[in-house]
Amino acid sequence: MSASVASLFVGQVMHRRLRPVSNRFVYPVYYCLLPLTRIEEVGSRFFSINRRNLFSFHFADHGARDGSHPLPWVRQLLQRQGIAAEGEIWLQCFPRVLGHVFNPVSFWFCHNGNDQLVAVIAEVNNTFGEHHQYLLRHADGRPIRDGETIERDKVFHVSPFMAVAGHYRFRFHSRGSGQGPGCRRLARIEHADAGGDLLHTAISGDAQPLTTGPLLRAFVRVPLLSVGIVLRIHWQALRLWLKRVPFFAKPQPPAEELSP
Repeated sequence: MSASVASLFVGQVMHRRLRPVSNRFVYPVYYCLLPLTRIEEVGSRFFSINRRNLFSFHFADHGARDGSHPLPWVRQLLQRQGIAAEGEIWLQCFPRVLGHVFNPVSFWFCHNGNDQLVAVIAEVNNTFGEHHQYLLRHADGRPIRDGETIERDKVFHVSPFMAVAGHYRFRFHSRGSGQGPGCRRLARIEHADAGGDLLHTAISGDAQPLTTGPLLRAFVRVPLLSVGIVLRIHWQALRLWLKRVPFFAKPQPPAEELSP
């Protein structure tokens, strides 16, 4: 197997709540960018596909979540929405580390035959084991430009301190090759309601090879990635509760798993 077709991005996550109280935090993370048409080619001494390792990616964590290959699932989803994305589909996600993973949001970057980005699927998970997909695209099918804003209504519960109301603004930036070494990627999500902006979030990273050296350095830097993410979610929730931020009970998830 070869790691050259995939990349490890080392960077950080930022959350900034704007109201009713101010709350900001930044923490280090790393994530993978995986080509789904060539996923079987991905792997290294410490990174495996569908097998336990220090780092791994498992089909059961995404898409249909039944262990089947994610590529047919995403192709069928796009086809049902009338999107021609016959090019590469890149999945940005946190890997399993020592068998554990929690992805608050993963992104599927879907390209057409001319290697133009025509759709992004934002796959959102909450800590209640529920998930939802937001399909980001232009109604006329034109490509999504670097840094362009796409809005979607919020329909899925993520935090008990945020109502399921308002809308998201998504923006994606990349510098360099877009995937390989020398590339820097940034995804921004901003949540707003009738009163204005509520929350700004971002995940950024610089590309490195998915090989032994970068993987081990990432592990030393953040040894228990997903465990740390879940602990930080609960720690920040406690801080908001102590600040008396209003609490919202969890509603039922949407009847449909996809918001087109």
